[in-house]
Amino acid sequence: MKPAAFDYRRPATVDEVVALLAEHGDEAKVLAGGQSLVPAMNFRLAQPRILIDLQDVAGLDHLEESAGALRIGAMCRQRQVERSPLVAERTPLLAAAMPSIAHPQIRNRGTFGGSLAHADPASELPAVLAALGGRLRVRRQSAEEWVAVDDFFVSLFTTALGSDGLLLEVEVPFQEAASGWAFEEFSRRHGDYALVGVAVVLGFAGARCRHARIALFSVGEGPVRARRAEELLQAGSWEDADAATATLQRAASTAAQEDIEPPGDIHASADYRRHLAEVLTGRTLRRAAERAGRSL
Repeated sequence: MKPAAFDYRRPATVDEVVALLAEHGDEAKVLAGGQSLVPAMNFRLAQPRILIDLQDVAGLDHLEESAGALRIGAMCRQRQVERSPLVAERTPLLAAAMPSIAHPQIRNRGTFGGSLAHADPASELPAVLAALGGRLRVRRQSAEEWVAVDDFFVSLFTTALGSDGLLLEVEVPFQEAASGWAFEEFSRRHGDYALVGVAVVLGFAGARCRHARIALFSVGEGPVRARRAEELLQAGSWEDADAATATLQRAASTAAQEDIEPPGDIHASADYRRHLAEVLTGRTLRRAAERAGRSL
């Protein structure tokens, strides 16, 4: 297949990009790594009249630490994030999830921001960012703003960027040294889109779970926070390392699968995805608790 005809632009500055987006709106698409957009164009699922290539725009490919957080530029390659000692040290959940994204050839070209802006509900990065509580810096011609991750993903392949917003960078808070975390997904083959995946971060203060963030993917129109499960974990006592916490884990896993409405398709039924969500949530909670020095 070949894409429909389009006009190709290769601006050199962010100002030029946002001006083009403001001028052309929904008729324009931004090209970052191209690992999702180009196949969609080849199958004519996407038919932009204007293609805006970011390859020459400077200042969008950084990966650095600043004020207790990682700052990752939208054009930072996924492979760079995967191999970064800084990411492994400061946000081990993110480091653990990166190898699950497609294949090395894809990660060599795919960009961190491109995956988030594409907002595929089966994508790992939106859920990992939701579990870590990150935020995203968005530039428009009229203004610039930081958008919390919980407000960024709107619906299927739709984000707060709209038609005129450009994602500049992502801020990912450092994980606390004593926090527990875990990531797991299930797919038919390594590199395939996950049928279900879960990312978990747990933080403790004494016998209480001070904060819990559980994000599932491939079960809805975007990353799905298991909020009722989070509330159960935060409300319960972790004093007893055996019976009480095991009961807490089971209740949270059940709540996670009860509160989702996953799609059914040729790859998996909705009921099967609910079952996977319960099983994977239980596994990730146990591993996260163990990493935090707790037992489940």
